[in-house]
Amino acid sequence: MATFNKEGRLKRGLARATSVAGFAIIALAAGAALLPAEKGISSDVLGALLLAAGLIEMVAGALRRETRILAMGAGGITAVAGLMFLLNSDARFFPTVNIVIGWLFLRAVALGVTSAQVHESGIRRWTIIAAGTDFALGLIMLIGLSLSTAVVLIFGPTPEIVASFAWVLALSFVATGTLLLEVASCEREAAS
Repeated sequence: MATFNKEGRLKRGLARATSVAGFAIIALAAGAALLPAEKGISSDVLGALLLAAGLIEMVAGALRRETRILAMGAGGITAVAGLMFLLNSDARFFPTVNIVIGWLFLRAVALGVTSAQVHESGIRRWTIIAAGTDFALGLIMLIGLSLSTAVVLIFGPTPEIVASFAWVLALSFVATGTLLLEVASCEREAAS
């Protein structure tokens, strides 16, 4: 009986910590969406958002019962993309776009592999949604890159194009945060 209570408390604690991580990433999404695009957004800010979200997701991934390594890997991909922005803050438009597109496609693959290994249907569904969101955003950015090329060549990197990166981060972060909230919900149910 004492072992069951300890295990239940541990699962509830993990669920609480995962919920906090989910809400923190959603708060980062709101922060990204509210960045003042008209003044321009520095790559340092985007990098800091990515790094923070990646570290939070890595911690939440470490708390998972299933797919711990894959979940931490998805967060690691985000953290590395953030570091790339921070370490190369004077990057031109095209390397910046490539980092965002690469980050989205790598996360989509990592989450897709994770979804194949998850047993809980709710978590699988939200993992697929998060993977699909990142893949679709990456595809939109890739297709938009050819359109942006002409704009950048003629006018230079406009604040509106750079601001779109903040919206891409916000949408990806919302999908990730929601996924973590579903993981927390399943952990709470398992603790009951």
